Amino acid sequence: MKRIAILIVAAIICGDVFSQSKDSTKRDSFLLLEPVEIKAIRAGENSPFTKTNLSKKEIEKLNLGQDLPFILNQTPSVVVNSDAGNGVGYTGIRIRGTDASRINVTLNGVPFNDAESQGTFFVDLPDFSSSVSSIQVQRGVGTSSNGAGAFGASINISTNEPNLKPYFELNNSYGSFNTWKNTVKVGSGLVSDHFTTDLRLSKISSDGYVDRAKSDLTSFYFSTAYLGKNNSIRFNMFSGKEKTYQAWYGVSEADLKTNRTINYAGMERPGEPYDNETDNYKQDHYQLFYNQQVTSRIKFNTGLFYIKGKGYYEQYRADQAYADYGLPAPVYGNDVITNSDLVRQLWLDNDFYGSIFSFHYKDNISQFTLGGGWNRYKGNHYGDVLWAQKGLALPARWYDLDADKNDLSVYLKQQTKIGSVFSVFYDLQYRRVNYNIYGFRYNPDLTINSKYSFFNPKLGLSFQKNPWSGYLSYSRGQKEPNRDDFEAGSTQQPKPEKLDDFELGFEKRTNNINIGFTAYYMGYKDQLVLTGKINDVGAYTRTNIPKSYRAGVEVVATTEITSWLRAGANLSVSRNKVEDFTEYIDDYDNGGQITNQYSSSDIAFSPNIVGAATISFIPVKNAELSFISKYVGKQYLDNTQNDSRKLNAYYTQDARLIYTISRKWLKELNIILQANNLFDKLYEPNGYTFSYYYAGSLTTENYYFPMAGRNFMVGVNLKF
Repeated sequence: MKRIAILIVAAIICGDVFSQSKDSTKRDSFLLLEPVEIKAIRAGENSPFTKTNLSKKEIEKLNLGQDLPFILNQTPSVVVNSDAGNGVGYTGIRIRGTDASRINVTLNGVPFNDAESQGTFFVDLPDFSSSVSSIQVQRGVGTSSNGAGAFGASINISTNEPNLKPYFELNNSYGSFNTWKNTVKVGSGLVSDHFTTDLRLSKISSDGYVDRAKSDLTSFYFSTAYLGKNNSIRFNMFSGKEKTYQAWYGVSEADLKTNRTINYAGMERPGEPYDNETDNYKQDHYQLFYNQQVTSRIKFNTGLFYIKGKGYYEQYRADQAYADYGLPAPVYGNDVITNSDLVRQLWLDNDFYGSIFSFHYKDNISQFTLGGGWNRYKGNHYGDVLWAQKGLALPARWYDLDADKNDLSVYLKQQTKIGSVFSVFYDLQYRRVNYNIYGFRYNPDLTINSKYSFFNPKLGLSFQKNPWSGYLSYSRGQKEPNRDDFEAGSTQQPKPEKLDDFELGFEKRTNNINIGFTAYYMGYKDQLVLTGKINDVGAYTRTNIPKSYRAGVEVVATTEITSWLRAGANLSVSRNKVEDFTEYIDDYDNGGQITNQYSSSDIAFSPNIVGAATISFIPVKNAELSFISKYVGKQYLDNTQNDSRKLNAYYTQDARLIYTISRKWLKELNIILQANNLFDKLYEPNGYTFSYYYAGSLTTENYYFPMAGRNFMVGVNLKF
């Protein structure tokens, strides 16, 4: 019934919008259409940075309900994973081995990374891909952006390109594991020569491949804009709400062989697993942009944003001590009850707001961009005990801790032509961060007041002489530690991470073939990694390691062999090393920890080979058949390069058939059939490990996050 109601509401809105837009074919050349906030932070066509661009059409082919990282799976050096095993719910992405907490993500130039963990949780914005106009992925430090420091990659997402013609779309898909995606999109086109409005409503649900890894996701997107000759103003409002059954613990190595979909979440409860072991979060975004064409050469942009997030995850915990929660122990007669099973919720209530700006100047030889942003984060972390089997005195809040963070950055970029072939580029960024933490859950008396000043220069030289182009660049990236890193205690405070990135690239483009080559060296100082070392409160936090590096080559090629046959592929070969690594292992026999030294060991989760390929046929008119391949080499779960702690290499093969029908009354009907993992490969792209000495021997426990075997999705997209 909910799905039907959404369709009816959208149809009513669509009818009203269409009645207002009588002329959708008016010329738009006199309007300020370019989203300046995107131009300011993206790498231009001839900029000396390694990048991949995805268009709206390419995104639409891939968007059947999986999270945004899976849209990017075929781009170079990308490895994706999914807690639920099918790409719906919590997902992860690594680029060149760099995890999501080191990848800068912006939505229309607005920072999206969580201010404290610095991670990106696309599950908070379900089906956001359906509103995206374009994506640029920059590998390496890349050009200066807003928000968290880019420390290996950037993902710039734009929704602000205007839709000048009215439209109404119904996008629906269904697939394995009872996965549904229902999307309604409606747009006014250009009304009265100046106004546009877009609306999207989405619902995604899935049972997941892993047991009980259910997802119930809803979202909306609304945007309205005034487009003038010399200025434009746009307001965006979008929101996502997710409820996912937790699948965070992975599967043990023993269970992986016989019961690879087992889910330990909720199983502390005797008998049936606890049915509400869920993560619940709602995130609302508000964005306001103003663009001004000051002169024929100068453009100005400013934007304001506010993001409100609030949610919790709920857990059933067995045999917990009342004292650990600061709760009074129940007394029954002469018996004092010290432990009980209980249900708890861990909450996060946060506000994130700020502004961005840019001035852009361009003439026949040079272009300059002066830009930056300011943002403030206020987060409240608290926990409540809802129920205890042996009695509970209310209220039962056992921690209530605040944090705030201020981030100010400014950058100046210039690219200037030298003659007809070469261009020089520089990009100078200053970033100031103040981060205050007023206690941690397991260390409530530890207060952190940290201040950082980062200067991140970038220099480059590029050339273009048809059909060849190329570049050479150097970039410096620096970033502050994450919230969890500071819980190490007063004597073990982390240092910021530093990265020097060198990139060399060449590309040849002809009418039917494009081929590109990139070589890179990314040298890290004080990179934060897990070592097994225990901090002041007995927890494992990341530790700075002096030196590490990533070096590799990336080759990308596309070709149109005939009018009915196209192919594309990319291959990344890399070497990723920690120069000197100290491992700490708990010694339960004698107490304390035992250390092991390693020299030139592989960085965890950094495969030496990553490849992808797509070959597409047009067997009959209006049909496209594609075979999609992905290969990821062996990865290690920690930095010891120990073959007993690894993720095996894997190769997957997907197939996709798209059939398009057009009629007078129907702009387009797309039927998409996609079969994933055709060869039913059992593989795991993510996991974790820990080791300890007990009874005189070393025990290593490996846990994995398995992906689904053969599965399918069917999509039906109607465009009116």
